[in-house]
Amino acid sequence: MAEQDPFELAQDLSGKHLIDGAFVPSQSGKTFDVIYPATLEVIGKAAFGEKADVDAAVAAAKKAQKAWAALPARERGKLVTECGRRIEAHKEELARLVALETGKALRTESRVEASVVADAFTFYGGLASELKGESVPFNPDMLTVTLREPIGVVGAIIPWNVPMMLMAFKIAPAMVAGNTVVVKSAEEAPFAVLRVCEIMNEVLPPGVFNILSGFGPECGAPLVEHPDVGKVTFTGSVETGKIIYRGAAEKLMPVTLELGGKSPMIVMGDADLERAVAGAVSGVRFTRQGQSCTAASRIYVHESLHDAFIEALKAKVDAMVMGDPLDEKTDIGTIVSEQQYERVLGYITQGKADGGTAHEGSSLPGDGKLAKGYFVRPVIFTDLPEDSRVISEEIFGPVTAIQRFSTLDEVIDKANDSEYGLAATIWTRDLKTAMEGVRRLEAGFVQVNQNLVVQPNLSYGGIKQSGLGKEASLEAMLEHFTHKKTAIINMT
Repeated sequence: MAEQDPFELAQDLSGKHLIDGAFVPSQSGKTFDVIYPATLEVIGKAAFGEKADVDAAVAAAKKAQKAWAALPARERGKLVTECGRRIEAHKEELARLVALETGKALRTESRVEASVVADAFTFYGGLASELKGESVPFNPDMLTVTLREPIGVVGAIIPWNVPMMLMAFKIAPAMVAGNTVVVKSAEEAPFAVLRVCEIMNEVLPPGVFNILSGFGPECGAPLVEHPDVGKVTFTGSVETGKIIYRGAAEKLMPVTLELGGKSPMIVMGDADLERAVAGAVSGVRFTRQGQSCTAASRIYVHESLHDAFIEALKAKVDAMVMGDPLDEKTDIGTIVSEQQYERVLGYITQGKADGGTAHEGSSLPGDGKLAKGYFVRPVIFTDLPEDSRVISEEIFGPVTAIQRFSTLDEVIDKANDSEYGLAATIWTRDLKTAMEGVRRLEAGFVQVNQNLVVQPNLSYGGIKQSGLGKEASLEAMLEHFTHKKTAIINMT
């Protein structure tokens, strides 16, 4: 099919929420600018959501929920699967649109995200038959069973780094389980997820999937606080996650929180050097400008490989092309916003002030129209002291720090010395070392000899300050989007 130009599509989607199956403006009529971070041009204006808009969206979701839950689970699954099929047909259009609003490179990042979105809906659509309870051997004269029932209206608050994918991992299981949803999009990236909602509303009954754009205090907070919202699922910063958790506690409402990370990558002395270096390139998420919760922002390399690893990684990163995110030649796009751009530059300055050596890779684009864009050269730090904020704090930028180690015990202690516990990787040819690393690393998502991004059917979620709950799996649908009811039938 002929794909619409992303600039035109952003204009077409401007000023709109999608509530009860239809596009509507914000009730105040207010909007806010959305920019292309490669050129800083305004690509559209998003509707400015406030409490009145939240009330309307939640009312629509509540009205639709009982009829939606009454559909047989497999029928809901078929509709969600059909949504996945239609998203697949529009994936190039969606990829270009998300590249435009986030600055992520089309070829290396945005197309990948669009493909995973379709897969997520198809995956969960096929799991509808698994919404089943258990038979409990309590008493032979009593039939005792458990039932899985939907929560009701689910509020989902999503981030800007992979907005379509992370939205899909929240709303697909929620809807298949019989809930209706209200999404609050990230203010930096409202259009691609709105287009996904539009496509899905061609299939779903009105009110099952509603989406609002806006900011946290005016739009996100009223969604969390709304008395008819029975569950909130959130991906974002630790600070905001704690605010949401406190608000949920007032309602005794369940939450799923996928928060920050400071993920360690451990390269043992027997690792395949070439493979580990390639894993670092993908693991740091250089093609996403490091804007990932699971980014390998701490790399520990055994002293026997340390120098060779650094030289090889520098060469790989230096060969990457930074440029216009919509250009097929581009490997690395931009930081998403001015605020994030200044934050990343601040950490790079701090690392240098701490005595670290900053090895900068790639090159800033030479195209004059990109001169004002939020481009940051990838930085590999060496020689940083242990107490540097670059090593301990989440940067969410194309920055990693490499440190040497000599023993497994030493490196496990360093890796676990963090408030975060989202993801980790270990690179080794020795199975015993691999298994010991998996057992001892304090993280919810551990990989050996690979650095994959989240995929459907891989249970994903962190421990410690990295959050609560799991996503992307059957477990996520059953445990986080249903209540369990026990029923006892006395047959005497």
